[in-house]
Amino acid sequence: MPVNLSAPVASDLLSVAGVRIGVTEAGVRKVDRKDLTVFLLDEGASVAGVFTQNRFCAAPVQVSREHLAAGQGIRAMVINTGNANAGTGAQGLENARATCAALAAQLDVAPAQILPFSTGVIMEQLPVERITAALPAALADAQAAHWGRAAEGIMTTDTLPKAYSRQVEIGGKTITITGISKGAGMIRPNMATMLGFLATDAAIDPALVQPLVKALADGSFNRVTIDGDTSTNDSFVLVATHQAGNTAITSLESAEGQALQAALLDVAQKLAQAIVRDGEGATKFITVRVEGGKTGAECRQVAYAIAHSPLVKTAFYASDPNLGRILAAVGYAGIDDLDQTGIDLYLDDVHVAIKGGRNPAYQEEDGQRVMKQQEITVRVLLGRGEAQDTVWTCDFSHEYVTINADYRS
Repeated sequence: MPVNLSAPVASDLLSVAGVRIGVTEAGVRKVDRKDLTVFLLDEGASVAGVFTQNRFCAAPVQVSREHLAAGQGIRAMVINTGNANAGTGAQGLENARATCAALAAQLDVAPAQILPFSTGVIMEQLPVERITAALPAALADAQAAHWGRAAEGIMTTDTLPKAYSRQVEIGGKTITITGISKGAGMIRPNMATMLGFLATDAAIDPALVQPLVKALADGSFNRVTIDGDTSTNDSFVLVATHQAGNTAITSLESAEGQALQAALLDVAQKLAQAIVRDGEGATKFITVRVEGGKTGAECRQVAYAIAHSPLVKTAFYASDPNLGRILAAVGYAGIDDLDQTGIDLYLDDVHVAIKGGRNPAYQEEDGQRVMKQQEITVRVLLGRGEAQDTVWTCDFSHEYVTINADYRS
């Protein structure tokens, strides 16, 4: 079961002016399953994205990058589940482009104005004919209020859809933000086996949308990890439709720019944390906060070492306060001049280690009390400077192995 995560209520998800969404069943891999989603964007919307850093990236990632670089103005996005169209060579690229061409023909726009996204099984050719045959049904279903359906339509091993909305007042106008994400396994920053789509009706200088989506990813989706695996398909897209009526934001450093970025980051972080809360087999949500580093980068380095350690993650699953595993991960994180005598370790409010050794006042029953919680904060103090950073992860359970062993069946 997900850790303190519930399905979104469709009526709580706010429509974003300039965005309509249609969802249907194409039978990409399984019957009777929503697996094809289309986002339709009004002319003039600004779209930017960040994608996996895996060099073996999927065909839709390659095509989406090409189409964004072409600068013709994105008018639609098409997303399928059940098949990743990754590891599919030249045919995979041809299939991704064919999908774009089919939707472009339906909308009377150029194929380069379509962004394709796929998620699912790797090294199987995309069933283009099933997708193209289902496009009319997806278009007929398109409505502004279909964010909840879209959250369901992009799921793979997720147990729950993931979607959030919020509003913020900027320049006397109400700005709406709504987003969805999917992901539960093969999750590692840069980015992960995840898809994320975030839309706002805020008016903003189009040149700011790409740096904004990068900053949002760095503060949210690039701060989560489930199992350390970087996927071939991960994508995070930001859409700004400019229809809220506010005076266009021309600087992210302005008060209006900061307010918009903070609101967008709030939704992006909720979407990213929902992925961890729904991690395959997860029973605990763990915040790893590293403080006192020389740089943020070395704080993240230590945090990821802890968050990726199978020994640490299985100890959390067992509620076993075998906390030397955390100190060991700190030690092998790769900081060459790390002084172990400067390190303190906390589990929530329990001071476990002081100056690199066990705190004389620490009692194992206190550690076990925290380990039994569904939500836990690991706090490491490096004693090297003023920098800090945070990563979110989960435990490893027997169910994680079961899910991944049975994934293709």
